[in-house]
Amino acid sequence: MRVTLKGDYALKAIFDLTLQPSGVPIRIADIAKRQRIPQKFLELILASLKQGGFVESKRGAEGGYMLSRPPDMITVGQVLRYVEGTRGGRQRRRMDSDEPFAEMWRAVDEAVASVVDKMTFAELARRWTERQEKYIPNWEI
Repeated sequence: MRVTLKGDYALKAIFDLTLQPSGVPIRIADIAKRQRIPQKFLELILASLKQGGFVESKRGAEGGYMLSRPPDMITVGQVLRYVEGTRGGRQRRRMDSDEPFAEMWRAVDEAVASVVDKMTFAELARRWTERQEKYIPNWEI
């Protein structure tokens, strides 16, 4: 599965929203700063994710973006397939059955799909939080 910079940024944006309080709109500038994504590019990505039903927005001074459904209902695979479209898979030329590596590339694509289709953003956030808490230095003397 090929992941473009747009796909990577989309995953980071959804992940960032997963870490925020549910139902609270988050400003684009805040997401862009935390995830180191150019704000103008993030605006386009979030607009696309809104059309895809992954996020919703609220206008106004207290506005921003939030997830449109719980993070345990959004998988990495869903976001990647939406953002990357059909380009996310191997080139069709490699998949021809008369190619010596065709079966292997199919198996690779299936293995990747099985991981990203099972990984929810809630699980990613849980694992990330555990790793961050595990390595917090204790400065007590």
